Amino acid sequence: MSDDLKQALFEEARRLGFVLAGVTTPDPSPHMAFFERWLDQGYHGEMAYLASERSRRCRADPQVILPECQSILVLAIPYSPPPTPSDGLSGRVAAYALGEDYHEELLPRLARLVAFLEQRLGHPVPHRYYTDTGPILERDLAQRAGLGWIGKNTCLIHPRHGSYLLLAEILLGLALEPDPPFPTDHCGTCTRCIEACPTDAILPGRVLDARRCISYLTIENKGEIPEALRPQMGNWIFGCDICQIVCPWNRFAAPQGDAAFRPFDASGLPRAGSAVSDLIAALALSPDDFRQRFRRSPVRRAKRSGLLRNVSVALGNLGDPRALPALERAASDPDPLVRQHAEWARQRLLDLSPQSFPPSSSPSPADDDHPASSLQQPG
Repeated sequence: MSDDLKQALFEEARRLGFVLAGVTTPDPSPHMAFFERWLDQGYHGEMAYLASERSRRCRADPQVILPECQSILVLAIPYSPPPTPSDGLSGRVAAYALGEDYHEELLPRLARLVAFLEQRLGHPVPHRYYTDTGPILERDLAQRAGLGWIGKNTCLIHPRHGSYLLLAEILLGLALEPDPPFPTDHCGTCTRCIEACPTDAILPGRVLDARRCISYLTIENKGEIPEALRPQMGNWIFGCDICQIVCPWNRFAAPQGDAAFRPFDASGLPRAGSAVSDLIAALALSPDDFRQRFRRSPVRRAKRSGLLRNVSVALGNLGDPRALPALERAASDPDPLVRQHAEWARQRLLDLSPQSFPPSSSPSPADDDHPASSLQQPG
């Protein structure tokens, strides 16, 4: 019965769009010591919620969250790889944020999966479900459930689906047969992600210094962006995909992810996340404009002040004098964070000649690269 139930659950998960599914136990995580060292080094930056006592206890032992937990179902759903960068005064948004907000899209799917399970059993099942929303070690659980390995860029990587994946978990008060952990590390001697990171945020040993990561700087960081890092950020205005773009394993990722996370909706219109590519227009967004446009987009997490801060930095890096009038207007914005970064960008355009600006495009893997040439077993 347990095997039949698990198979039926996996089939329903696939019907709901999850391309990977696996089960692991709620045993205390062996990865917790690594996480504690990461916190002790201060690499989490201003994300104080990660270091709270309750957060640590829950991440160390999922049964703190759900005492009845006997199994954890781990799922992955694909999103589309990033599109080719646009020319001109355009900004770049992390690929996962070009479509619908994955929280709003995936949580109802997880609820439907639990309802399917309870209907199949004929009784309620204690549960909790998350998608980047709870105090658990998602990638560690995914590796333990057999969904892939944690790469040098700290992303979960699957040999057929790459790393353009959103993860979700359901803690269940039900015993299901666990799957074997993913057995091998296929990063080998490849260091492309480490070398490509423009802010040197990826450290040896699969360590990410979030304080230097463009994704952190443009989303989680709510204050000013350190001046020394601004020129390295290029034209990324929400998140960053560079370490995934250069990863050879993403050659195997499907060209189209789940429909909800594609840049264009069913009618062919651009979704909110992809609509911020026009930096001049984005810099003119009023608070009401921002709320309306990004109501269902992950971009709303940056808030207006954060997005316009990021847009200002991107315009300063692109080096196009056509941005000067917009930056001059933004330098008088009511928000002090926007004013400060707009003035920095304006001064950068005035101080630097057009020939001295860095290119805005992101690196791409060489055509002759192939992950099979760098496979190795752990250790």
